[in-house]
Amino acid sequence: MAALIEVERMAKSYRRGAQELRILRNLDFQIERGEFAAIMGASGSGKSTLLNILGCLDRHSSGRYLFDGHDMSGLDDAALSLFRSREVGFVFQGFNLVSQFSVLENVELPFLYAPNYCTDMRARCVEALARVGLSARLQHLPSELSGGEMQRVAIARAIVMLPRLILADEPTGNLDSTTGGQILDILEELNRNGATVLVVTHDAGIAARTHRQLRLEDGHFA
Repeated sequence: MAALIEVERMAKSYRRGAQELRILRNLDFQIERGEFAAIMGASGSGKSTLLNILGCLDRHSSGRYLFDGHDMSGLDDAALSLFRSREVGFVFQGFNLVSQFSVLENVELPFLYAPNYCTDMRARCVEALARVGLSARLQHLPSELSGGEMQRVAIARAIVMLPRLILADEPTGNLDSTTGGQILDILEELNRNGATVLVVTHDAGIAARTHRQLRLEDGHFA
């Protein structure tokens, strides 16, 4: 397999007054196409910061980040927004659903940022919800769903644009172990169907279900 993600000497730091906070320190790694990998580490180790950079929600301070051979460093905000909408699906611990929108309307949200992406938006959303077992919940509000169902909606929203990369930040953190296992089942199935999946977790049991584990400690890989 060829690398989908290539990271070379990546560093990330923030300024706080006269102090420089170094979050990531000279990371070098690759994620192959079709891989299912986990980034592990304690709270504050830099896991979420790294995931945000890979999803182009944040920018690295130095080094290189290549996606499918393309250097992401030189892209402006508009190009990064287009990249996120078409190439990356995000799944967060807190679900991030819009409370006043129905399940179907929540899954339609990515099309607001790419209105001309396809002509069968509604059918694509219904299909995505069917893939996560929510065909009977299209018109329900998030408040009418269980935690596991809300995370399924979030996954459907993440995959509706057919992204090549799925980034999941503690996707089972708000769920009981049984429901969390079901969410991992869905991510595994998406991976078997060709998506590259990268999961951030501090749970060794979740990480054990992935193909490879990368462990961050104080901003660098152990």
